[in-house]
Amino acid sequence: MKFDIDETLADMLKAIKVVVKDNWKNVKDNANIYLQDRRNRLELLASLRLDKEIKEEFFQKRLKDEQKILESELHSIAIMSKAIAQKAANAAFDVLDKAISTALKL
Repeated sequence: MKFDIDETLADMLKAIKVVVKDNWKNVKDNANIYLQDRRNRLELLASLRLDKEIKEEFFQKRLKDEQKILESELHSIAIMSKAIAQKAANAAFDVLDKAISTALKL
């Protein structure tokens, strides 16, 4: 499977939707804006990792940074608890990590 940033971002949104469930209406716009605003950065991180220009450890640290930024964005939505925001951010970045790992195995 080739890595596709647009498909991966859509899958990340789906992962967030699954976690936030009933709050999706309130979260959707913010999550989508975050992912679109960070698209180039996430794509760059993915391509650097896929081209083996950065090591897994460095990549994971950068993913954690991005994940914390998303979590903070989700915290800005008053109705979400910290646990739900954290789970949603974790789910989204698990999708990105798995997509890259799968593409590396080609």
